[in-house]
Amino acid sequence: MEADDLSAFGHDVWWIILIKSVLIFLILVLLTLFNIWWERRVVARMQHRIGPNVHGPFGLLQSLADGVKLALKEDITPTAADKIVFISAPIISATTAFITFAVIPFGPTVSMFGERTPLQLTDMPVAVLFVMAIASIGIYGIVLGGWSSGSTYSLLGGLRSSAQMISYEVAMGLALVAVFLYAGSLSTSEIVAAQGDLWFGLILIPSFVIYVIAMVGETNRAPFDLPEAEGELVGGFHTEYSSLKFALFFLAEYINMATVSALATTLFLGGWHVPFWIDHVWAGANEGYWPVLWFMGKVLFFVFFFIWLRGTLPRLRYDQFMHFGWKRLIPISLVWIVAVATIRAVSLDGGVDRKYLYIGAGVLAAIFLVLFFVGERSEEETEEVSGATASGGFPTPPMPAGGAVRGAAQPLTFARSSSTPVTGGDA
Repeated sequence: MEADDLSAFGHDVWWIILIKSVLIFLILVLLTLFNIWWERRVVARMQHRIGPNVHGPFGLLQSLADGVKLALKEDITPTAADKIVFISAPIISATTAFITFAVIPFGPTVSMFGERTPLQLTDMPVAVLFVMAIASIGIYGIVLGGWSSGSTYSLLGGLRSSAQMISYEVAMGLALVAVFLYAGSLSTSEIVAAQGDLWFGLILIPSFVIYVIAMVGETNRAPFDLPEAEGELVGGFHTEYSSLKFALFFLAEYINMATVSALATTLFLGGWHVPFWIDHVWAGANEGYWPVLWFMGKVLFFVFFFIWLRGTLPRLRYDQFMHFGWKRLIPISLVWIVAVATIRAVSLDGGVDRKYLYIGAGVLAAIFLVLFFVGERSEEETEEVSGATASGGFPTPPMPAGGAVRGAAQPLTFARSSSTPVTGGDA
């Protein structure tokens, strides 16, 4: 039985709500421990190493051992830190990470200890906006953690991380507009019910791709882990943190990774519905507690995607990263929203066959992609950069006209404020 509307929510007895809350907490904590182990094993496999294999079977208790070791370390608070804000920042990040899972549907309505209840803590008409709002509050934990440390490096890391997350939240929110147009609702359970026959990830591929890119930038994961750029900012916003406070930031990062994966599953991959239309062969695939298995399998697929990216791609430069978000993802999202709204309006009015609209949208998307890769930098930009380098930048010698030469290079000549030139050999 699916919860096709919101009438199934808000009627649970208090102990059912308590059980659901504890189960969500345990699932997220255990999933974090498993994801850390899985990431280390997968990356080790990619690098032809063994990875964790000592603590517990297959090394499964390695993450737990690391957590205990981290908790027993000395907890240091810098002298220049604002102690109240310094302690509150990791708590804010971890708390908001847990709250977002309150509106994620794990399955249909089931019988739990004799009570009929949906496998979801709660739902509301604006559930997806609730997730985005809570995620925005989580940014406060990062920027306050960097500011309260009393360190310039931590402050720069916090500001850079908050700017990154805010920028990619815009593209992420725009990618979800097309889903709202097709589902006709912002409720997570109703969006899952609208994908009973065809997933939105198949019919809204541009939105799906934009969301996947934005969720990697939103969670500060490689290749978008700019706040942790060791060569530039030492360790980012959590440089001055240790022991349990650092563990809370680490926990929040992995829970946020699970949250965006669960949201992608809910909005684009049919939620807890069984994949590959198996329900047409097995009628009970979407009944009972089986959908929890399908849901977790899809979430782990996205987690593996995160790990795969980390073990494959190098880190981007910050200016390239922000340029890609503001000048590429957001304009593409706006164009796609206009196309989807037009298709929905025309098809609902019955004016034009929808397949011709999809063909036209596909052709426009192909042309847009071609233009995306052609003419990356104009001649004016190139002249502007070269002029800036020649006037006030570091003196760069021009390349030889005939290519590489053998023997000693010609001495460099630099212009002084006076009219007398100074060669490279003059001291």
